[in-house]
Amino acid sequence: MIVLDDISLRLAGRLLIDHASVAIPENARVGVVGRNGSGKTTLFKALVGELELESGAIRMPNRTRIGRVAQEAPAGPDSLIERVLAADTERAALLTEREAAADPMRMGEIEMRLLDIDAYSAPARAATILAGLGFDESAQARPCSEFSGGWRMRVALAALLFTEPDLLLLDEPTNYLDLEGTLWLQDYLAHYPRTVILISHDRDLLDTSVDHILHLTGQKLTLYKGGFSSFDRQRRERLLLDQKARKKQEMQRAHMESFVARFRAKATKAKQAQSRLKALARMEPLAAQVSEEGASISIRHPERLLSPPIVVMDHVSVGYVPGKPILRNLDLRIDEDDRIALLGPNGNGKSTFAKLLAGRLKEESGSLVRADRLEVAYLAQHQIDELVPGDSPAQHVRKLMPDAPEARVRARAAEMGFSGGAADTKVASLSGGEKARLLLGLATFNGPHLLILDEPTNHLDIEARAALIEALNDFPGAVILVSHDRHLLEACAERLWRVAGGTVKAYEGDLDQYRTEVLSRSDGDRMTDSGRKDSAETKKGTPADQKRKTPTGPLKKRVRELEASVEKLEKEIAGIDAKLAEPDLHARKPFDAARFAKARAEAVEKLAAAEEEWLAVSAELEAAAGS
Repeated sequence: MIVLDDISLRLAGRLLIDHASVAIPENARVGVVGRNGSGKTTLFKALVGELELESGAIRMPNRTRIGRVAQEAPAGPDSLIERVLAADTERAALLTEREAAADPMRMGEIEMRLLDIDAYSAPARAATILAGLGFDESAQARPCSEFSGGWRMRVALAALLFTEPDLLLLDEPTNYLDLEGTLWLQDYLAHYPRTVILISHDRDLLDTSVDHILHLTGQKLTLYKGGFSSFDRQRRERLLLDQKARKKQEMQRAHMESFVARFRAKATKAKQAQSRLKALARMEPLAAQVSEEGASISIRHPERLLSPPIVVMDHVSVGYVPGKPILRNLDLRIDEDDRIALLGPNGNGKSTFAKLLAGRLKEESGSLVRADRLEVAYLAQHQIDELVPGDSPAQHVRKLMPDAPEARVRARAAEMGFSGGAADTKVASLSGGEKARLLLGLATFNGPHLLILDEPTNHLDIEARAALIEALNDFPGAVILVSHDRHLLEACAERLWRVAGGTVKAYEGDLDQYRTEVLSRSDGDRMTDSGRKDSAETKKGTPADQKRKTPTGPLKKRVRELEASVEKLEKEIAGIDAKLAEPDLHARKPFDAARFAKARAEAVEKLAAAEEEWLAVSAELEAAAGS
């Protein structure tokens, strides 16, 4: 058990944690949540002894091995597998000593210890972890120096997981991972046999991989049992109870104060009035609980939608070097209201495809036709470095509207979430989430018809991610999403496209099916808490079980498509009704009135057919899910 006993933490003069206490059970998997800047990373520094407590104590079992990801990305000529194996310093030291040992007694002791720590299976375990994080066999043999910083940070994570510390500390571990790596890590952490404390804003990770949530808010720590969804429900229930208790107390105080005011001067009631005054003095006012709602995110809408399709590709190939295409034979169509998520490991061409759509790469062959006046907004995670540190949000906006009066510039900055003095804050002083919000506002400044987002949730906290989901669902144009945040994809994407094998094609399953495929491709069997391997049959069911199950992916996809179609038709009918309700329409424009009436009848007919099919497919899906 890890006990935080009445701890206070201060950083740069700012009190982040004030006399907080919490006990973390042994082998618990704990997700730490709280607003950006609340002190989560500072708490990690205190746990490893990098930061001294202002008061209180942190107690944990003696000789607890604590592990966190190295701050510096590993580099050098050694291969990835060698770097991961070297992280187990005891194993490395024993193997080195064995080579030089001459004493048979000592050699026997070394061999016994190597067997105790399972040293001979280490290469297989290291390879399994690297494979799960996206490195195939050939990549594992390459030197660290050949990989970019983001990929080398994955190696640092692999080295940490390989050492299996007693207390595993992870701070936003999915920031350098793609969806496939994130799904593998979720599964790995869900079966980690020791204590895990992780900071994350990924709701799916916090629901899948942890069994406790540690909430840091108001300089206090509260431990909740369960995943994020359970915590969110409990927190809202607690807020409601606190509000009711505060309201009740306010009524009691008002009643006492009224009694004192009426009878304080009356001799027969003076003693009772004094008693109530003392009760008022003893009554500790309950603090008002503030709901943690993040700043809203606004995406500017296009002035008008374009007729479908807005992008059509016919046998398109694209790459960076002539004659060496990354993607080929692209036969795709994007309509004005499509919501498409791109699946596939990093390095398969998702960013290349996004750049092609955004016009940053030109097709090498084939035909790519864009709608006239198509406005495209492209936001990639690395673009955050393109912001000018010394400029404010207002100055960034002014560059896009140099001739506009100051009031309009300020209004546009406020639309992006930077009102008042916040519009004059230097970018260097903004948080990661604020920078991301500014970048999104600048990218969508002209009201795009097609919005392309490449890992938009990096640097966003949970509240900001929820605001992004709301903004995307409110946006009427087309959206292309690349993200490792499964919650975002499930909330916003209606179609899945898979980038693999040098091309892009529609994926007919859903994200549950995709997760199953990703985990089944992971190299090697997972180790259970008791040290035994899970067999493939145990993990995936017997062949007979698999045969009995009806695939639900295509049915779920069809249900989503029909729901979208019903919603679209309802909006279309409402729009036609508004036009038909115009005064004197039949007298002024009888041909338009007849055309609208005919269009409405056709839309109603289509709506009835879509609703009927939705009912049938939903019933089929329910039956399949229960089979």
